[in-house]
Amino acid sequence: MAVGIVPTSEGSADYNGRITWFVVLSSIVAATGGIIFGYDIGISGGVISMAPFLKKFFPQVFTKMTTVTEISNYCVFDSQLLTSFTSSLYIAGLIASFFASPVTRTYGRRPSIIIGGIAFLIGSALGGAASNIYMLLLGRILLGVGVGFANQAVPLYLSEMAPAKYRGSFNIAFQLCVGIGVLFASLLNYGVQKIKGGWGWRISLAMAAAPATFLTVGAFFLPETANSLIQHGNDHQKAKKILQRVRGTTDVQAELDDLIKASDNSKAVKHPFKQIIKRKYRPQLVMSILIPFFQQVTGINVISFYAPILFQTIGLGASASLMSAVVTGVVGTSATFLALLIVDRVGRRAMFSFGGIQMFVSQMLIGIIMAVKLGDHGVLSKGYGLLVLVLICIYVAGFSFSWGPLGWLVPSEIFPLEIRSAGQSITVAVGLTFTFIIAQTFLAMLCHLKSGIFFFFGAWVAIMTAFVYLFLPETRNLPIENMESIWRDHWFWKRFVCDEQDYDKSDTTYTSIS
Repeated sequence: MAVGIVPTSEGSADYNGRITWFVVLSSIVAATGGIIFGYDIGISGGVISMAPFLKKFFPQVFTKMTTVTEISNYCVFDSQLLTSFTSSLYIAGLIASFFASPVTRTYGRRPSIIIGGIAFLIGSALGGAASNIYMLLLGRILLGVGVGFANQAVPLYLSEMAPAKYRGSFNIAFQLCVGIGVLFASLLNYGVQKIKGGWGWRISLAMAAAPATFLTVGAFFLPETANSLIQHGNDHQKAKKILQRVRGTTDVQAELDDLIKASDNSKAVKHPFKQIIKRKYRPQLVMSILIPFFQQVTGINVISFYAPILFQTIGLGASASLMSAVVTGVVGTSATFLALLIVDRVGRRAMFSFGGIQMFVSQMLIGIIMAVKLGDHGVLSKGYGLLVLVLICIYVAGFSFSWGPLGWLVPSEIFPLEIRSAGQSITVAVGLTFTFIIAQTFLAMLCHLKSGIFFFFGAWVAIMTAFVYLFLPETRNLPIENMESIWRDHWFWKRFVCDEQDYDKSDTTYTSIS
């Protein structure tokens, strides 16, 4: 039995346009939100491995790291206060995402990006100037507000601006920027930890202001998407002009008609969060929850947040650990760039499957090596340490090729306009919830599960790879406003979306599939 189909659409052939410099530059500015998100992810793990930072804000951890010798390799950094520094950003982002949803729906994508950029600026200033733990955590919380707004608006903006046949590549630009942000943070951490006087961590925390400034200033010059202009302003002529400009052609009537039709449907929906729980939206609701959940339980944040700490656990020194984080950052960014080039040719499902298998195999091997060769108080030999680093790079490449970019792309393109802001808000909220949980619990999990942590995440990778194969239809090259066809033709989801009692026959021409 077929478990997925490649959709076709008559509407897709009617859409005219090409990639223009206007849409490229607009998308580059918007995707800078990904650089800040990646920077905030990457910077924390390096900073909390720096002795001067620990000595100032987390003296108990510093004492345990430098004076206690009988403690397990896996438990040196186990501190709930220390993990709260990392995780506070994500709980703040979770709360902010619910405020971001009505802003994005009512006022447009651009205002949400601006609000996110301003919050990033203030948060980075507080972090760099922090003199006590309260300033430090407040700075992280404001960065989280920026994440909540930017992650709500940017993926939607990119999906709506991009031509249908290139939507995957444009949207993956966000994840590519996340990878660039992680890499830049790792490089900066490696450089500033050598500064005499021990204040290099201040540069690491404050430098988030650089991309935040670019995003905030640039956002004032961004055009609003045609989808958003029609949805909240009902300005069809302005939307048409924007569409003509971003598509590079005057013949955009077919696409505009689809946007207007979708907007008319969306305006009948006063409460999108109530609408999204209806039976006919069951596929989108399930994907908006499970895809971001699965993205987090791949275990990638073990690497993104705590790579330097993880490398110190296997016996590398502080400087070597930070350089190893740089190596994994280069690998991840390169794999994401590859995904950007091929996603609209190969398709989403094939990339999900290939990346999942790659992650599963590498995680199993890492767990076996650490279980057999490391132990609680030993040190990996240079050869095995290098092997673990290579396997971690293979794992990072698998994630960056699949679940990293596609975890943002697929949810942003599957929602009809009437529930799009609600669906994206749920996606962001679920992702940030489990990011927070993993960030807050990982060091304790590492202490208790030891090498078993890799088997734990590997099991989830096996489950999610099977889920995608069975339940996710292909979305490649289908116009975003015609996406409902993939659910009507899917072997499992058609029983929900084609249920006649959930359709208003006066508003649809679809025929029930028995």
